[in-house]
Amino acid sequence: MAVPEEALVKILARFALKSIARFRSVCKEWKLIIDSDFFRDLYESLNSNSSSVSWSIMNRRNNNLQSLEIIGYHGCHRWGRTNSLGSLMRYNPETTVRKTSVLSCTDGLVLIYTETSEGSPMYHVGSPLFQQWVRIPLPPHLSENRCFSDTGLVTKMEKGTVASYKVVWVLAPSIVSITLTFMIYSSETGTWKTQEVRCLRPLIWSRLKYSVPLNGILHWLASATSSYDANYVASYDFFSGGNGDDNLECRVIPFPGIKRFEQNQRFKRTITTSARFVMYCNVFNHNGSRTIRVWRLVKYADNDPQSSWQLTWKLNTKTSLVGFGADYFPVAMHPFNSEIIYVWSRNKNGLVLLNLRTHKFSLHKEESISENKSMDGCIMTFSGCKEMKRYDLDLLSVV
Repeated sequence: MAVPEEALVKILARFALKSIARFRSVCKEWKLIIDSDFFRDLYESLNSNSSSVSWSIMNRRNNNLQSLEIIGYHGCHRWGRTNSLGSLMRYNPETTVRKTSVLSCTDGLVLIYTETSEGSPMYHVGSPLFQQWVRIPLPPHLSENRCFSDTGLVTKMEKGTVASYKVVWVLAPSIVSITLTFMIYSSETGTWKTQEVRCLRPLIWSRLKYSVPLNGILHWLASATSSYDANYVASYDFFSGGNGDDNLECRVIPFPGIKRFEQNQRFKRTITTSARFVMYCNVFNHNGSRTIRVWRLVKYADNDPQSSWQLTWKLNTKTSLVGFGADYFPVAMHPFNSEIIYVWSRNKNGLVLLNLRTHKFSLHKEESISENKSMDGCIMTFSGCKEMKRYDLDLLSVV
């Protein structure tokens, strides 16, 4: 007896993604069901919990692919993966290389830089999950523009899948400039183009090499007064106006609480992403205690931090977390759950998973990887966290 389609959809949606990928090959009917918008929406609704997804936090500074992963999260039933995504970074170039770096990750795609034994640069975009890679041709004026930052990767999503992507190189004509020049490679055209945009004010671009992608927008750290710490987030949407040609202005958003908290903040300002928002997290000293504050970017309003940022969490670790300790620094935020941050505790010499809403925390040691179950029962592995001196600027997430 044939199973009704409505019942079949509900049954299939409860399997792990690894099994669903195999089910697409069973027959034409199952493939049409699995590829439908209805099935995708149903699957996402059943697996909206962050514990359904595997992810990794990667270190861009390390040139050894075997030690890129800072935090790995896997072993979840829905994803069906027994190893972390970091273990899949096994890109095998066509020639011998002496250097490999992960430059950017967004929506499941990774931008990788490799340098051959002869010193020739190569760039590839691909999926570590499917082990599919596309070599990106070098821009036509590479030799004339060696000071470009080459860490930009943005995607255009349609119905939950990547429809196209762009690789972005950025150049500021000087350390202080009101303009930026983009060199943009489009997967749709297979060619490079050059585009210049203006900001509302001159900015110091000392941290231009660090870019954060989200929803087709790149974000950079900039300053108006000092190159030591950033006080602005500059952003540009590469898919607005169809192909981005109609958008010639770069947004400039001040960080929140600069005047109020600047004297008390413990670490340099930086940004990351979590739950589809750009996030800013820092630790502040106050009357002998320390407070964790987390903001999210909710509106791209130039020169208006009040309407741009929303304070989502404020936690005094001395009064709210008994036994937490005072000597710690943030390492990363959970890519999907903005309630969870990861901090390295110098007191306990371990990585602490902290839930900002429930105030629950758990300690994880590098020496006991086999026992590192997270709060939701999935496996968490990590390495190299204690070597970081602050909330690291060169971390990115692979999901």
